[in-house]
Amino acid sequence: MIFAIEEINKDPALLPNTSLGYRLYDNCVNLGVALKAATSLIAGEDDTILDYNCQGLPPVVAIVGDPGSTHSIAILSILGLFNIPLVSYYATCSCLSNKYEYPTFFRTIPSDAFQVKAIAEIIKHYGWTWVGALASDDDYGQNAIKFFKEEINTFGCIAFMEAIPKIHQKDVIQNIVKTIKQSSATIIVVFCSEVELLAVVKEVVHQNITGRQWIASEGWSTSTVLASSNYFGSFGGTLGIAIRRGEIPGLGQFLLQIQPDFNNNLFIQFWETVFGCKFQTKTNYSVANGPACTGFEIIRKTQTAFNDVSELRASYNVYKAVYTLAHALHDLASCVGGNGPFENNTCADIRSMKQWQLLHYLKKVNFTNKLGERLAFDDNGDALAIYDIVNWQQAEDGSVKIRTIGIFDKSANAERELVLDEDNIFWNFELGNIPESYCSKSCLQGTRKAIRKGEPVCCFDCIPCADGEISSGIDSVECVPCPSDFWSNPGKNHCIFKEIEFLSYEDAMGITLTAVSLSGFFISVGVLAVFIHYRHTPVVKTNNSELSFLLLASLSMCFLCSLCFIGQPSHISCMMMHAIFGISFVLCISCILVKTIVVIVVFKATQPGNNVIQWFGISQQRFTVFLCTFTQILICIVWLATAPPFPVKNTKYNMSKIILECNIGSVTGFSFLLGYIGLLSGICFLLAFLARNLPDSFNEARFITFSMLIFCAVWITFIPAYVSSPGKYTVAVEIFAILASSFGILFAIFTPKCYIILLKPEQNTKKALMSR
Repeated sequence: MIFAIEEINKDPALLPNTSLGYRLYDNCVNLGVALKAATSLIAGEDDTILDYNCQGLPPVVAIVGDPGSTHSIAILSILGLFNIPLVSYYATCSCLSNKYEYPTFFRTIPSDAFQVKAIAEIIKHYGWTWVGALASDDDYGQNAIKFFKEEINTFGCIAFMEAIPKIHQKDVIQNIVKTIKQSSATIIVVFCSEVELLAVVKEVVHQNITGRQWIASEGWSTSTVLASSNYFGSFGGTLGIAIRRGEIPGLGQFLLQIQPDFNNNLFIQFWETVFGCKFQTKTNYSVANGPACTGFEIIRKTQTAFNDVSELRASYNVYKAVYTLAHALHDLASCVGGNGPFENNTCADIRSMKQWQLLHYLKKVNFTNKLGERLAFDDNGDALAIYDIVNWQQAEDGSVKIRTIGIFDKSANAERELVLDEDNIFWNFELGNIPESYCSKSCLQGTRKAIRKGEPVCCFDCIPCADGEISSGIDSVECVPCPSDFWSNPGKNHCIFKEIEFLSYEDAMGITLTAVSLSGFFISVGVLAVFIHYRHTPVVKTNNSELSFLLLASLSMCFLCSLCFIGQPSHISCMMMHAIFGISFVLCISCILVKTIVVIVVFKATQPGNNVIQWFGISQQRFTVFLCTFTQILICIVWLATAPPFPVKNTKYNMSKIILECNIGSVTGFSFLLGYIGLLSGICFLLAFLARNLPDSFNEARFITFSMLIFCAVWITFIPAYVSSPGKYTVAVEIFAILASSFGILFAIFTPKCYIILLKPEQNTKKALMSR
C-alpha cells in the first residue's frame, strides 16, 4: 500500500499537485481490534476538531481493507452511516454484493459467487458428481457453501457438508476427518482460510488419509504453510482457485529498503527472525536468541517470503485498490464546473469534498493499469471475475510448488470461461490418473436412471430399458418408446425396423406345407386319372362315376386353395383364399352328401313297390350339388361386397415383430361360411352313419362315415388351435386343417376303390360285386 501511494504521488499525470497520505492499522485477526481501528480512522483519533470548526477534509476519505468478510460486514455497519467507501482486497463473501445493505463496499477481489462458479466448472469439466464440502463456520464459509450447493445440484450431489470451527476443538476436527475417511466421495471442496484449516490438515495427515482430490478456495490455495512437503502425501495435487497473480515493477527493490523501526515491535520481531539475531535493548519484543543485531544487516542477501515478489496475489489486490481510489479522486478533481454530476451540474472540491461524493466517482472507475489489466467495478461493487487455477506439485528438490495451470475468466470478452493446461496437472493418484468420484456410475445407453429411495439423486440404479424402448444418451432419465413400425435393438440404444413375419414360400414351414399341398393335388389328379381310365369298370360305375369325378376335382381345388394362404397377404389374396376355400369345400361336401343320399335312395329302391329312384336321378343329383354350392357362392359374394377381408399389420401378439395377416373383415360373414360347411358336413355325417349297415354291395356309406368323422374331428380341433396359435402359425394351422380334412376324405373314400382297381382287378367285376 505504501509503495502504491508513493508511486502515485510521484506520477505527474495522476492527481497532479495533490499528495495522498495514509494511516495504517493492524486488525490482529480480531474483530474487536478491527472495529476499533475503523472507528479511529473515521473519528481521527489524533485530531482535535471543534464543534464550531467542521471545515476541511474528513480524517480519511476511504479505507482499504478489511481482508476478512466477517470483519468487513461489521465495519460497514459503521462506515455506512458516514458514506465512507471501503475497498477490500480479500473479503469475498457474496453477501457483500448486496448494495442495499452495503452501499459503500467495493472490492478488488471477485465475489465468492464467481469463485463457486469456477470450482463448479472444474468439477463439471472432469465429470465429478459426488463431492464432499468443508467450510469455515463464518460468513465467508457458510455463504460460499450455500452458493456451492446450488451450483453443484444442477449436475451432481454433495456427499457431506461439515463446518470447520473458528476455535480449534479436537473432537470436532476428529469427527470431520472421520466423515472424510468413511465417505465414498474422493473430491473434497474446502472454503476456508489456512489458519482454520491447519488443524484439519494435520489430522488428515496423522490418520494417513490418501486418495482424495482436494479443491481449494482462494483462502488457502496459495498457502505456503499448507503446501509443504510434510503434507504432500495427503494433499499433493490439490487444485485451487487463486487470486490473479500480478508482477508489480519496482516493488522488490522497494521492499529491500526496509530498516528497523524501534517504535514498532513488528519490525523488530521481523528483523530478529530473518537474521536470527537479537536486539539487546529491545528484549521485550525479542522472539529470537542468537548474536546481537546491529540494524545494519543486509536484507537483500536473504531469501524469504518477504522479498519474494513472484507470487503477488493479495498484495496485487491491495495495489489495485489504492489505484482505483486514486483514479476516482483524479476524476473528481478533473471535474469541469457546469458539467458536474451533482446538483445544478456542480463539481466537488477535492480540498473540501465529502465521502459520498467520492462514492459517485468510485462506482464509475474504469481504467487499465501499468500491467495491462482493466480495472472497474460492476453494479455490485465487485471486481471483474478472473481467477488463476493452481496445482500443488513437487519439485525435484522435494519442495512443493504452487503452479498456475489454468485460468477462469467470467468477463464478457473471454472466449472460454475455463482454460486448463491438462498436460501439466499433477494428480496424486495411482499412475497419475484423473480421479473419479461418483455415488453411482453413469448409466450407459440402453438403460435409465432409477433413483434410490431416501438417497441423493446421484445415487441410482441403472435399469435396462424395456423391450421396444431405447435410451441413446448417457444417464438418461427415461427410455423413449420406438415408433409403431420400429423396435429396439439388442443394445436398446436405437430403433430398428421390426421383423416382418408371414408364412412364406422360403421358410421351412411354408416349403413343407406347399409340398404336402401339391402332393395332395397330384394324388387327387392321379386318382381322378385312374377313375377316368377305369370308368367302365363295375367299381367306378357302382360308385356314381360322375359324382366321383366331381368330388376328386373339388378335392384337387381344396389342396390348391391352401397355397393361397402362403405368401405375403394382399387385398386380392385375403379375399380369394377364404372364398376359394369355402366354395371348394362346399362343392366337396355336396358331392359326398349327394353320394350318401344316392346310396340310401338306391337301397330304398330295391324294396318292392318303391320307385323313389325316379325322383332322385342324375338331374336331381346335379341340381343338388349346384344348389348347395351356389348357396355358398352367394354367402361369399355378400361377405366380400359388404366387409371383405383385408391385410393388416398385427403387433399385439409379439411387439418386436410385424405379423402380416388377413383380417376377416366381417365375423358374421366368416361365421356363415364356416357354419354352412359345418351344416353340410354334419348332415352328411348323420346320413352316412345311418346308412353304415347297408348290404355289402352298397357299403360306401361306411367310408363316407369315416371320412366325415375325420373331417369333423379336424375342424372341431381346429378352432382352439387357431385361436391359440401365434403369428404365422395361425395360418399354418388353417392350412393344416384344410390338408388334413382333404386327405381324410381322399384316403377314406378312394383308397378301398383304388386298391380293388389296381391291386385286385379280379374283384372289379360284376360277378364279384354281386357275389358279395
